[in-house]
Amino acid sequence: MTATRLSIFPLAGALLFPRMHLPLHIFEPRYRAMVNDALARDRRIGMIQPRGEGDPVPLFDMGCVGRIADVEALEDGRFNLVLEGLARFTILRELDVTTPFRQVEAELEAAGEDETLSLGERASLEIESRRFADAQGYAVDWEAVTRLDDASLVNGIAQIAPFDVASKQALLEADSLSGRADLIVQLMQFFGRHGDEGIVTLQ
Repeated sequence: MTATRLSIFPLAGALLFPRMHLPLHIFEPRYRAMVNDALARDRRIGMIQPRGEGDPVPLFDMGCVGRIADVEALEDGRFNLVLEGLARFTILRELDVTTPFRQVEAELEAAGEDETLSLGERASLEIESRRFADAQGYAVDWEAVTRLDDASLVNGIAQIAPFDVASKQALLEADSLSGRADLIVQLMQFFGRHGDEGIVTLQ
């Protein structure tokens, strides 16, 4: 693992995974400043979820750093971005800075081997995803889904699934692709049974 300085963007419900892409619309002045700073330096932004309320808002320990892969600068100073996930990170400490955006010292996770699912795990995930999508009324190109590699399928679902903050964080922190896939299936099954009670939670 490697320690590094990161500018962070706390955003509830927004997950980023290595090699995945996350579109963002940046409009707050402090985060417009963060984007300008990132573009002038290494194009990196650390995405992390807030843990509750407060000022400054408390943060979860783990997030994912992304590189600005595409940027559209709008005339009024806003940005449309696409972040490409590079690596998960763990916050070591928050830094005392004068910038309007927060910065941390973080430990980046080394790139791991490409993980795969067993045939049974892949089938279970696809079956439950179809059931969940149908129940929610989502239109999905299932032919395209079947062509995805295991990591793109699992992390893509984890990134866009309509789960609550704690559930999304648990997906990010899962130690293995297999564990993340299993948790997705559990959450979809739970949400399918409790869909009329609001957003699923792990509590």
